[in-house]
Amino acid sequence: MSRIGKLPIKIPTNVDITCNGSEISVKGKFGLLHNTLPNCLNIKQEDGILIVDLENESKTNRALHGLYRTLINNMVIGVSEQFTIRMQLIGVGYRGVIQGKKLVLNLGYSHQVIMEIPDGILVEIIQNTKLELKGCNKEELGLFASKIRSWRPPEPYKGKGILYEGEHIVRKAGKSGKK
Repeated sequence: MSRIGKLPIKIPTNVDITCNGSEISVKGKFGLLHNTLPNCLNIKQEDGILIVDLENESKTNRALHGLYRTLINNMVIGVSEQFTIRMQLIGVGYRGVIQGKKLVLNLGYSHQVIMEIPDGILVEIIQNTKLELKGCNKEELGLFASKIRSWRPPEPYKGKGILYEGEHIVRKAGKSGKK
């Protein structure tokens, strides 16, 4: 049995969970999330605790047990607290601006990078070079952050690029001169 899968999920008081067969929906202060569970999993809800159980112990079912328990836990955390990703734009002239529902980035190209902000994600820009992304769906938030980062991944020689907060780039030495 999965060590992660058998852990109980604590449900905050402001979160409502409804299960209709294999459909689960989690509603909270920051939004509503849906997910479809495989038929091999059962959900038991009792006084503020949610437990994910397996019907039978086959190898594929055990693999799904911990995965879906974590997905449900992320849904509960997302609608009650929201997930946050902070990013830094490091480089000369790198900056970001929000124009309506679009994120406009200057990243050293001859043109501006314009990205549509997905529904359910809130973007704040602090001091022109720091982005703060917030959302209740962890998967969509991480995907949008990786799309932003793909425009200028950090490079090891000058340290320029788009970095996640707390990320450390191992610097390399440049070319050495002839002797």
